[in-house]
Amino acid sequence: MRLPAPAGRPRFPVPSSPATVMRFRPCIDLHNGCVKQIVGSTLSDTSSDSLTTNFLSPHSSAYYAAMYKADNLTGGHVIMLGAGNEAAAAEALGAWPGGLQIGGGITAANAAGWLDKGAAAVIVTSYVFQDGRIHEERLREMAAGVGRERLVLDLSCRKRGDDYYIVTDRWQKFTTVTVSEESLAYFASFCHEFLIHAVDVEGKCAGIEAELAERLGRWTPLPTTYAGGVRNLADLEKLQLLGQNRLDATIGSALDIFGGTGITYAEAVAFHRRSCGMNPA
Repeated sequence: MRLPAPAGRPRFPVPSSPATVMRFRPCIDLHNGCVKQIVGSTLSDTSSDSLTTNFLSPHSSAYYAAMYKADNLTGGHVIMLGAGNEAAAAEALGAWPGGLQIGGGITAANAAGWLDKGAAAVIVTSYVFQDGRIHEERLREMAAGVGRERLVLDLSCRKRGDDYYIVTDRWQKFTTVTVSEESLAYFASFCHEFLIHAVDVEGKCAGIEAELAERLGRWTPLPTTYAGGVRNLADLEKLQLLGQNRLDATIGSALDIFGGTGITYAEAVAFHRRSCGMNPA
């Protein structure tokens, strides 16, 4: 698929480059109203039998939002994994209005409502990327409706051959669009940030997708959060090097606050503060 140029004059200005400071972006993943860490590629709309759950938290979404607020970790992601998570998501946003982004089931019809509930931005996935294709008319609709500065595009991808292809439908269907310098430039005209899951390693605590991180570090024209496989502090430092300080990172199952043993939340916060030139204590 050849990506078309946006019709007419570009609707929004596009920054020439992302910031050159790597940040830690926290997350709150919600499934059936609970905070969970799962292997995302095992999630299905039709059955829960194949779902691999790494961690089920005894704490509420607001508990984590308050923690992130206390450490001033802005731009974290609240992701609703399926139906039944609306109340928990609203609770998290209420605990820190303006501090978190919201994703999962976001459409042109409900996006403004989530912004009214306190989301800093909406993350769009299936509304634009569905059935193995990119719905360009919906992409333009979302950008026009919420404003480019409040829109984050999830360009999660899987490797096939030498390229990383954007995937849809719970990451099971390949589109014909690769993550490339050309495609990132195209999508950047509609949104303010990218969230990119390396699907093949996501949730497995087996190390980052180094080749993807290196490509994103060279190509991305926007602030971009990398997700997938971060297992310890060494992986954060590797991602910082490969991404040339142009990628942020989110960590799920490896964190101690989500039952992990690879890296503590305190270590991730200290890394964030050092990277941003703040006192890590």
